[in-house]
Amino acid sequence: MAGGGGGEELTAPLLKNTAENNGNADDLGMKEKVWIESKKLWVVAAPAIFTRFSTFGVSMISQAFIGHLGPTELAAYSITFTILLRFSNGILLGMASALETLCGQAYGAKQNHMLGIYLQRSWIVLTGCTICLIPIFIFSGPVLLALGQEERIVRVAQIIALWVIGINFSFVPTFTCQMFLQAQSRNKIIAYAAAVSLGLHGFFSWLLVVHFEFGITGAMISTLVAYWFPNIVQLLYVTCGGCKDTWRGFTILAFKDLWPVFKLSLASGGMLCLELWYNSILVLLTGNLKNAEVALDALAICISFNGLAMMISLGFLAGVSVRVSNELGRGNAKAAKFATLIAGLTSLLIGTVMFFVFLFLKGRISYIFTTSEAVAAEVADLSPLLAISILLNSVQPVLSGVAVGAGWQGYVTYVNLACYYLVGIPLGAILGYVVDLQVQGVWMGMIFGTFVQTCVLTIATLRTDWDQQVSTSLRNLNRWAVQESRDANQISSEE
Repeated sequence: MAGGGGGEELTAPLLKNTAENNGNADDLGMKEKVWIESKKLWVVAAPAIFTRFSTFGVSMISQAFIGHLGPTELAAYSITFTILLRFSNGILLGMASALETLCGQAYGAKQNHMLGIYLQRSWIVLTGCTICLIPIFIFSGPVLLALGQEERIVRVAQIIALWVIGINFSFVPTFTCQMFLQAQSRNKIIAYAAAVSLGLHGFFSWLLVVHFEFGITGAMISTLVAYWFPNIVQLLYVTCGGCKDTWRGFTILAFKDLWPVFKLSLASGGMLCLELWYNSILVLLTGNLKNAEVALDALAICISFNGLAMMISLGFLAGVSVRVSNELGRGNAKAAKFATLIAGLTSLLIGTVMFFVFLFLKGRISYIFTTSEAVAAEVADLSPLLAISILLNSVQPVLSGVAVGAGWQGYVTYVNLACYYLVGIPLGAILGYVVDLQVQGVWMGMIFGTFVQTCVLTIATLRTDWDQQVSTSLRNLNRWAVQESRDANQISSEE
């Protein structure tokens, strides 16, 4: 995509940094390069991992308190959060990830004023999308029944789904502010807010569910507060002086050129939605098996621990997407490639350690959520599959992070569609229903889909021409900068 017209004026300054960056890096030895890159990666990844642990911890605390109300309540919570909320969460997180590409590359190219404009445009796009998703939660009962879920579980799930509407709106400022701040490596504030929120949630859950015995209502009130508290902190930080260089106030420019942001958001949404919905379909298929309540409860526990381990990998997804987008914006192809390598190896090492930990723990982990011996036995049977999933998921999100940083979301969408939905799910259905391996068979098939997807993305990443990626990024930045300059001049003349 050529910059056109006035883009020539901006190309030279942006390209100027390339030789300087490469030259400085070439003077260092390998140990120094690894150390420096690791520090840059962990500056973003560590707060991101902690934030995701805290956010996921909110869900796990709610699940633990609701799970001790009874198996039906636990199954209802699992269906609502794993199917309905993950569906909407995937759309919003995916669409918000466009901001990682836009803000990361703009910050690398020192076009700091553009970050605040991109943030506001993303707010507009995601708010509109969230409003369109409300009917899914209002009519959750008929939706879940149509998907084959048991009526007694659905009756409880309908109550939880109405509370989830408020949680769903919280994702708009959550995802966008996180990506805006991560692009500048300023995400410590997010981690602090998430930590406080997690502590408050634990206390209020005990107070409302155990002490006052408000049941599901008490658990959901505490959950809603826990999701919104960090948003208030982030919004105040961004708009009240915490980001003076990149936030310059609300502007009418936010309403201009929404279409390019919307298109990239759709591509990003398609990529991440297909990944996040994958586990939802696993739960959905399990809900139609024999002895569905025990199978769902066991699977919900395994998915919770898989998700907990996934928080580490998602932290590296955030870290590598920022590092790749920043270096592409700076015009440094070698640094972008090296950042990809370090992030992938670091995440794989951590995933290998966790693989052995969960393989050893087996069914003992289930007693955090349930007292049922039948559920614990089912979790023990699923633990080898859980360990394998954790190992695979230590690599796959990092590759997705590279795609977000480089702007390959459209390509990865097709890869995910083919590997997950044409390979993994059909194979899982065959193994689970036809071969009668039940929930183990469903999960085996879906693990194979993840394995194929990881292999495809690994090959694509190894074959990437990073110099070409730099050229593409700089052309896009030039084109965007020229367009924003024209829009700003037009608005000034009209005023």
